[in-house]
Formats: sequence, structure tokens, C-alpha cells
Amino acid sequence: MPDLARVTLGVLVIGLLVFACLWILKPFIGAIVWASMLVVATWPGFLKLEARLGGRRWLAIVLMTMTMLLLIVLPLALAVVTIVRNLDVITGWVTSAANAPLPPPPAWIAGVPLIGARMSAEWQRLAATSHDELMTRAAPYVITLAEWFAGQIGGLGLLLLQFLLTILIAVLLYSSGEHAAEEARRFARRLAAERGEQAVLLAGQSIRAVALGITGTALAQSIAAGIGLAVTGIPYAGVLTAIIFVLCIVQLGPLPVMVPAIAWLYWSGHPTWGTVLVVWSLVVVALDNVLRPFLIRRGADMPMPLIFAGAIGGLASLGLLGLFVGPVVLAVTYRLLDWWVADIDQPPAADAS
Repeated sequence: MPDLARVTLGVLVIGLLVFACLWILKPFIGAIVWASMLVVATWPGFLKLEARLGGRRWLAIVLMTMTMLLLIVLPLALAVVTIVRNLDVITGWVTSAANAPLPPPPAWIAGVPLIGARMSAEWQRLAATSHDELMTRAAPYVITLAEWFAGQIGGLGLLLLQFLLTILIAVLLYSSGEHAAEEARRFARRLAAERGEQAVLLAGQSIRAVALGITGTALAQSIAAGIGLAVTGIPYAGVLTAIIFVLCIVQLGPLPVMVPAIAWLYWSGHPTWGTVLVVWSLVVVALDNVLRPFLIRRGADMPMPLIFAGAIGGLASLGLLGLFVGPVVLAVTYRLLDWWVADIDQPPAADAS
């Protein structure tokens, strides 16, 4: 019979060691998880790229790293540079928009079912309100928006540092991906034999499915939104398209860019193009509900409600990282429970005689 005190102390020491390791690695845990998700999601493509380059892994790592930097850093840098270069123009837009009277509502608004009449009446009431009164009402919201924006700018440096650390860890994982995968499978086999290894493979499939759904949907939405912006004559449509892509990746969607663009068209005296962009924006937003389930379903053969619940719940609980962690946790748990329940259907082993 094992010594209860020794077993208890052993478990306690192991728990303390795990806690100490997590405490020491706390500044890097987010980057490590992000890099792991990134490498797992892109590993099949990385192997294909390596094969096309004649097995030169270092060159494949360089190209993958440059691609990740271009997809994230370039749109942000391009947007910032464009804003700085055209600060006078943007200031003029804001000033003219603030001083311009509110135009009467378009005729089509009154025809919108259920809410059209109320929207038209509210618009007319605001159009009849004096400019000073409108500015007084809007002041608290403008101050709140400015404070939020200042807070986001303050955390931009930390965000970029975290992103660069993620890229560095991803480079290390790319260089020794097979070894890391084998160690993960060995650990899972040690915990739950063959089913542990299957759970690791399922986790990888879930990560790739969510990554394919998010990235593919963001790319389709940003391209469609960019076409709409360019056709309706919105200035700097290319830069705005890059911003929309980043917003779709972080699950904010295209509306933070499309709505101001629509307002600018109405304010500048182009109501027809504004209406066209409104309709096109609804199409762009609807792509998220059609394309994402299709792409996620191709990546992993799991119940779609489970994937959606994991993505939404993970986003609410852990932020953007939860988009990947949530579906993985629910998918693995679901499969393990399914295997556990299925054991009752197995016929009992015959007694050896």
C-alpha cells in the first residue's frame, strides 16, 4: 500500500512546480499560445512551401515570417502613414462635417418596414435642431470616444511588442515543428493512450478550421468592401480596405469603416452612392453568416453549434485568443465525452479460463 503522506507531498510539489513555471512564464503565455495556434493553423501550407523550395526550411521560414509581418504590420503602418500625411485634409473633413447642416432624410428611409417612419421623424427633428444644440448633445460622446482612442494608442506599443514576440516564437516552432508535435503526442499518449493522441490531432483540426473560417471570411469581406468603397468614390479606398481586413480579423467587422463612409457620401451630397453603399454593406456583412460556417465545416468534422459556441464564448471570455482556444476546448471535451460514453456499448471482454 503506497505511503499516503509521500503521495500527497509529491502531488503538492508537482503542483507548486507547475504554478511556479506558469508564474515565471506569465509574460510570455499569450505569445506562446498565439504562436502555437498560428503554427498549427499554417503547418500544412508551410510544408507545401518547403517542398516547393526544394526542402530549404530556412527559406520557407523567412517567407512565412515576411508574409505574417506584411499581413499585420503593413496595413497598420500604411494606415498610420496615410493619416499623418493627410492630417490637414482629414481635419478639413471633420470641420466641414461639424459645421455643415444636417440634410433632410432620404425618401427611402420612410419606406423601411416597422422603423422607417420613426427613423424619418427623428432625422427631421435632428435636422431642425440648431448647430450649437447638436454640438452640446454630442460633446459627451466625442469626449468618451477620444478617451477610448487615446487608450488604444497608448497600448499600441505593447501590442506590437507582443506581436513581434509571437513571430519570434513562431519561427522557433517552425524550425522544430515535427519534434514539438511528437512531444505533444507523446504527452497525450502518456495521459490517455491512443485517445489522447487522437485528441491532439482533433485540436489541430479545430485550430485550422477556425483559422480558415476567420481568415477566409475576413479576406472575402475586405475585398468586397474595398470594391464597394472604390466604386462609390470613397477616397483612400485601398487604405480603408486594409483597415477593414484587420478589423474583420479581430472580429469587429467592416461596419466601423463602412458606416462613416456612408455618412460621408450623404454629407458630401451623393445620396445615390450613399444608398448603393448601404445596400452593398449589408451584402458584405451577410458574407460573415454564409461563408464562415462553410469554411469552418471544411476544416473540421464537428457539430457547427459546438464550433460557434466555442468561438463566441471564447471571444467573450478570453478576447481574440478565445476565438481559437474556445472551439478547441469544446471540440476536444465533446470528443472525449463521446468516447467515454461509447465505452458502455463495447461488449465486455471474455474471462480467461
